[in-house]
Amino acid sequence: MDLRVAAYAVVTDDEDRILLARWIEGRRTAWTMPGGGLEEGEDPELAVRRELREETGFRIETTELLGIHSRVIPASQRVRKAPTPLHTLRIVYRARITGGALRFETNGSTDMAAWFTVAEVAQLQRVKLVDIALRMAGVL
Repeated sequence: MDLRVAAYAVVTDDEDRILLARWIEGRRTAWTMPGGGLEEGEDPELAVRRELREETGFRIETTELLGIHSRVIPASQRVRKAPTPLHTLRIVYRARITGGALRFETNGSTDMAAWFTVAEVAQLQRVKLVDIALRMAGVL
């Protein structure tokens, strides 16, 4: 079984909108929490800060560890073909913006980022992690 550890952040603004990134690497395009996989030996808090900067243009600081979500994806359902299942551990933080400006990632797993109200999020094509993270944050 393969293992992937990733870190994501729930970031809201003064209008209670939620920052999401549009994931383009899977079988379908869908909105997700900004964040991603840890590099070898990387601290999760540093990883989520790096990933948010790459995907959204914003610099952040984490303010709270919200939780860890564990999921095993059968080999037949993996995005990238593999003979074994994938165990994903997703570390979810709450974070606040400390600088930067909204911009889109190029040549990555996401192609844009945007702010959404909770009502708008409910209408989006999104990955399950969005609802999981927002429940952890008490937003849903």
